[in-house]
Amino acid sequence: MDIYEKEKITDFPHLNLIRARYKDTAGADKSWLYASRQSTARPDAVVVVPFHQQENRLVVIKEFRVPLGGFQYGFPAGLVDPGESVVQAGRRELYEETGLTVVNVIKQSPAIFSSSGLTDESISLLYVDCEGSANTEYNEASELIEVKMLSPDQAADCLCQDNILFDVKTWIVLDRFAATGKMV
Repeated sequence: MDIYEKEKITDFPHLNLIRARYKDTAGADKSWLYASRQSTARPDAVVVVPFHQQENRLVVIKEFRVPLGGFQYGFPAGLVDPGESVVQAGRRELYEETGLTVVNVIKQSPAIFSSSGLTDESISLLYVDCEGSANTEYNEASELIEVKMLSPDQAADCLCQDNILFDVKTWIVLDRFAATGKMV
């Protein structure tokens, strides 16, 4: 494949549409439309997978997502700001979305892509131990979040409910947690 042109179709601060023109393996001209963060940093965002030590529970959030028109179970997440490390962004996002604080970073993934057919956005999964009392007082006006702390049995029950929408990363982590009692 030979990408020979990229055209920015929209001009927004955090997400844009890009049309890539390329030649396929047979030499035919093709185009692909995708969403792009157009970030020079990788990863663009962090997804925090928090385990509350005192409660012995995995922390998930139930958040309203406009594209879905409803609530989705996921993990605290957000963009990595300029000059900010993934760990700093993860600490900030966990606190802003749940009121909880990171006490230990367990593991950090490299930049990974969750929907590369639609976007070039990359994220880093940040597995952490956390503490504190969950609250949503630091949520932005555009965030409608409910913090949930799940045992392995509760995670298994959630996975069996047809009416719950899941972020793909959350479903995979919850499935592992339900089966093993461990998040990594």
